[in-house]
Amino acid sequence: MIRIAAIGDIHVGEDNRGQFRPRLAKLGEQADVLLLAGDLTQHGTPGEGRLIADEFKDLPVPVVAVLGNHDYHSDAQGEITAMLSDAGVTVLECSSTVLTCSGAGTLGVAGSKGFGGGFAGKAATAFGEPEIKAFVTHTQRIAAQLQEQLTGLEADYRVALTHYSPVKDTLAGEPPEIYPFLGSYLLAEAVDSTCTDLAVHGHAHAGTEKGATPGGVRVRNVALPVLGRAYAVYCLDHEASPEAAKACEMPA
Repeated sequence: MIRIAAIGDIHVGEDNRGQFRPRLAKLGEQADVLLLAGDLTQHGTPGEGRLIADEFKDLPVPVVAVLGNHDYHSDAQGEITAMLSDAGVTVLECSSTVLTCSGAGTLGVAGSKGFGGGFAGKAATAFGEPEIKAFVTHTQRIAAQLQEQLTGLEADYRVALTHYSPVKDTLAGEPPEIYPFLGSYLLAEAVDSTCTDLAVHGHAHAGTEKGATPGGVRVRNVALPVLGRAYAVYCLDHEASPEAAKACEMPA
C-alpha cells in the first residue's frame, strides 16, 4: 500500500518561521510521499517563499505541491515555484508527476491550484458580462487541463491535488454564501472521469476533512485548521477493500 501524507494552508511567514519543520520528524516512518495543498505562505512574497523552501527541503520522502491563492497574492508565484523546485519540491500547475514507491507500485499525481465557480445547481455560468465569463472560463480551462493530466498518467494509482475543493461535502462548516469561491464541481467531474483514487485539497479552513465526489472518489480537505495536526496520512491499496483503505487513515 502507498501511504500519502498531506497538508495545506500552513501559511508560513516571519512570525512562525521554522515552527512547522519539527512537526515532520516522523514523516519518513509514516508516509511514502508528502502532498502540499497550497496556501503555503501568508502573502505570497519571495521572502516567504524562501521560508517555505527551508521548511520542506531535504525531507526523507518526495514532496509534491500546488500553490494556493495566498501564494499568488504578490504576483511572485513564479519565484516561489523556482525556490521550491531548487529545494527539491515538485510544484504542479496543470501538470503531473509519477513517483515510484518501493514495493508498492507507482503513484501519479496531477496537480492544479484549481479555482471557484460553485457546485451543481448553484454554479456560475459563462454568461453575461466579460468579467463573469472570464471567471467561469478560467475554471473550465483549469478543470479540462486537470482531466487531461489525470488521463495521461501511467501509474498504478492516481491522485488529484488541488487547492480549491472539487466538492461541497468538505466545505461543511463554511458559510454557504462563499461556496462559489471555495471550489467548483468541474474539478470533481475531472476526477470522476479518470479513474482517480483520491482527491486532496485545502482552502476551506472552517470546512470538514472527509467527503466524496458524485462518483464515489474519496475527497480530503487537508487544510491545517481542519486537520489540527501536522498532516494526515491516507492509504491507497487496490487489493484492500474500501473499508480497509479508509481504516488505515491515521492521525500524525
